[in-house]
Amino acid sequence: MSTPPTSPVRIEGRLEPDLSRWLWVVKWLLAIPHYILLAFLWIAFFVLSIVAFFAILFTGRYPRGIFDFNLGVLRWTWRVGFYSYAALGTDRYPPFSLGPEPDYPATLEIEYPEKLSRGLVLVKWWLLAIPHYVVVGFLLGGGGAAAGEAADRSGGWGWGVSTGLIGVLVLFAGIALVFRNRYPLGLFDFVLGLDRWVARVVAYAGLMTDVYPPFRLDQGGDESGTPSIPEAPVPTPAGETAFAATSPAGDTAVAAAPSGGRGGRIALYVLGSIAALFALAFLAGGGVLTVVDRTQRDDDGFLMSPTEDFSRATYAIVSDSADVDFGGSDRAAEAFLGTVRIRSESDDPVFVGIGRDSDVDSYLEGVAHSVVTGLDRGPEYRDRPGGQPSGPPGEQTFWVASTSGSGEQTLEWDPEEGSWSAVVMNEDGSRGVAAELSIGAELDSLIWIGIGMLAAGALLAAGAALAITAAARRGR
Repeated sequence: MSTPPTSPVRIEGRLEPDLSRWLWVVKWLLAIPHYILLAFLWIAFFVLSIVAFFAILFTGRYPRGIFDFNLGVLRWTWRVGFYSYAALGTDRYPPFSLGPEPDYPATLEIEYPEKLSRGLVLVKWWLLAIPHYVVVGFLLGGGGAAAGEAADRSGGWGWGVSTGLIGVLVLFAGIALVFRNRYPLGLFDFVLGLDRWVARVVAYAGLMTDVYPPFRLDQGGDESGTPSIPEAPVPTPAGETAFAATSPAGDTAVAAAPSGGRGGRIALYVLGSIAALFALAFLAGGGVLTVVDRTQRDDDGFLMSPTEDFSRATYAIVSDSADVDFGGSDRAAEAFLGTVRIRSESDDPVFVGIGRDSDVDSYLEGVAHSVVTGLDRGPEYRDRPGGQPSGPPGEQTFWVASTSGSGEQTLEWDPEEGSWSAVVMNEDGSRGVAAELSIGAELDSLIWIGIGMLAAGALLAAGAALAITAAARRGR
């Protein structure tokens, strides 16, 4: 039988023995530190690939420094994928490295191209790769992911269980581990073949080779297509047992025994990364709140919404119901919201009032009015049919706060618990309402909430730094 032509992209994986029955269930959690770092690395991969695109277009060469970095990102991603849900082939925690790491059971290499086609670079990453994108979309799920989309998804490796064929097969492998305590070798070889197909497409779409990915499924843990052979226990001089994978040539590779303390180091990395995520969220939220508080207040100290133009050919415009519930404490409402302000401006005299839902509904029952249902792209309304009101709004006694007149008018209200609605009508109760409105509140506590979030974020960041530093020292 003839040997299939070799590919410049070599992706291999060695199935390790004695895989844990249950560890694969939580590997998504253990791999969080890698997910965070790879998210930034793939952003850099995408940006540098654009730089490489222009370099190839004008010089016909892929800058070696960029090539080595992008190859490192692919290596790192494959190791994480092999550990997690692109293969589940090992329980050895992936190293934080862009280097080759030949002793790790998952390796990826791409031959550096001395010369690349200037014309091909214009079309291969989108037009020529379209058939492969269809296949990769089926393998990874989501309808298509490679090249630019593959960068966002790390080539489909290691970012949780995918919805495609690879994810389904790896799930079957995990179930087999639970019930049979073994990974079916045939299934492993097939999954590695699918992963190899994806890697070749990612490298081609990433401009790292001009060799078109073959429509061929090269199964097995290595590029030779040789089926995986069950590992056998090998005695060590110390009387311990290591496991060896035997090749057809009879060579034996002994896997190193896991070093002590690795579980504690991994736990520190995981805790530190989770703390870093929360720290980032708290710091970002606190920063936004602080900046908004310091820059967006008006001359009277109110945080106001943008002004919107409300206009409707009915007798009234009514806000959607607002439920105010502070656990029975009016002091909480006063401390958090402070005074609420509605500012209106119109050419004709208008009335603006706030009342309880029950009173507003009773007043407008049978009256043609419009309820504001959204403000995404300007006001959106739901019209209610009916006739004219029984009398002008100013004659009603249920309003807890109101203002009327033409030009600029301001309504201020101290919130109370209950369900409330704001109503805009013509002062005389006639049809056709038009006014420019904005709403805001004092929100004096906003700055303190922002400062508290910044302080919490700083503490979490310090804890994350300590945990990651301690893990790194343990590793050394």
